[in-house]
Amino acid sequence: MPRALARSESSPRGASLDNRIVERAYARWAPVYDLAFDAALQPGRKHAAAAASRHGGLVLDVGVGTGLELPMFAKTTRVVGVDLSEPMLRRAARRVEQGLDHVAGLGVMDACHLAFADATFDVIIAPYVLTSLPKPEESLDEWVRVLKPGGEIILVNHLGAGSGPIAWVEAQLAKNSATIGWRPEFPWAVLADWLAGKADLQLSERRALPPFGLFTLIRITKRAADGSDATR
Repeated sequence: MPRALARSESSPRGASLDNRIVERAYARWAPVYDLAFDAALQPGRKHAAAAASRHGGLVLDVGVGTGLELPMFAKTTRVVGVDLSEPMLRRAARRVEQGLDHVAGLGVMDACHLAFADATFDVIIAPYVLTSLPKPEESLDEWVRVLKPGGEIILVNHLGAGSGPIAWVEAQLAKNSATIGWRPEFPWAVLADWLAGKADLQLSERRALPPFGLFTLIRITKRAADGSDATR
């Protein structure tokens, strides 16, 4: 479901993921990814792209995958997409060639090791990516590094239910994390604990999204040099 990006061996609940596993999984997903996930994940992509477009400026799309959200950005934005999976990016490139002139470039890159200078981007968007990161905190730290003061990180992800029938389904799917390429049971506590240690960051928004509130939009603002934020 989410896209392939990160380098590490550990995870929030011990499911084993690393770059090799994730790359193999998304090489398998690439030919059928749009068919399997476009409709179900489209609302979250639209909300994330709209939030990024309202902020404006230069946008980094981490885990761009096949580029499903690229047509959803305002044409006044400039978007750079990165992903670990070359087969997914090849499909994104074909989508860009169909007239997406606001896309400034695509590249193979690890979410934990971005080849960009500090404070390069106005917005970082990462829809359906957190659950495929072996060490999400390290990736988030890297995104903060390349984000300008006053900028936003915009996430969309399923957060673990914790209990009940959905939690049981997540636990069953988690047994196959190494095959499917993501962890279905990603807990909110991972983000909450990470944010608690970041004095320069502020949680601007957290709200459930369709379908059925299964996914959550999360907006995180990096405070400007004067201590203010650019929440919109």
